[in-house]
Amino acid sequence: MSATTLEQASAAVVPAAARTRPAPAATPFRRVVGVELRKMFDTRSGFWLMASIVIASVIATTLTVLLGDRDSLTFDSFAAAVGSPMSIVLPVIGVLAVTSEWSQRTSLTTFTLVPSRPRVLAAKLLNTLAIGALGMLVALAVGAAGNLITSAITGVDAQWDISAGTFAQIVLANELGMLLGFALGLLFRNSPAAIVGYFVTALVLPGLTSALASTQQWWADNGAWFDLNQTRFLLFDSTLTGQEWAQLAVTSALWIVLPLLVGLRLVLRSEVK
Repeated sequence: MSATTLEQASAAVVPAAARTRPAPAATPFRRVVGVELRKMFDTRSGFWLMASIVIASVIATTLTVLLGDRDSLTFDSFAAAVGSPMSIVLPVIGVLAVTSEWSQRTSLTTFTLVPSRPRVLAAKLLNTLAIGALGMLVALAVGAAGNLITSAITGVDAQWDISAGTFAQIVLANELGMLLGFALGLLFRNSPAAIVGYFVTALVLPGLTSALASTQQWWADNGAWFDLNQTRFLLFDSTLTGQEWAQLAVTSALWIVLPLLVGLRLVLRSEVK
């Protein structure tokens, strides 16, 4: 082979950099949000869980109209009745927004199509908070309808005794519950474990802290700095003082932010199977 032939052959070789295919563009975050939102509705359990927001609101409002003292019912009465089932349903939605990837074995597909796990989790978190706010607006509308129906039945003017600030506090209380469920979902990545963890935190711990406060004066004076429920539940029916807002911030950091960060680290470092 002549020197000229060797030169022509080497010139025909394409450099490695030129042969490298350009990286595909990242999936738009708006599309990731839309897909994750659709995934929350496209299973039978997910659909009925979302539908339970409306169903529970209607049932609570109907029972309030039928069984309550109609002469003393106000908008606050319906808000309290609707708020109870919402405080149970919404955190479960926060849990399942995360754990469904592992319980339905779709995590490998999800994180293969969108390799950036933080973007997927951010989309899930955004959808969770949006559903919480929208669910409370639906509950507010159903409660308002119940208030108007009661007014039409009794002939008494409807009492609209919930201010925008009070409603914002109720929304905040439920959003904190959803964030707690979301954090536990990241931490456990197992639906039953995360749901049980939430109900232990929300229903069992208040009884334990009350018992501890009755026997330990120090806990009675300072327990609100460690128990999320003591200050979060105040958001439903009262105006918080400056100290109570500080206690809410501290307990939220302890019970929500810390598990959220730990769970996020575990998800980012875990092997997806």
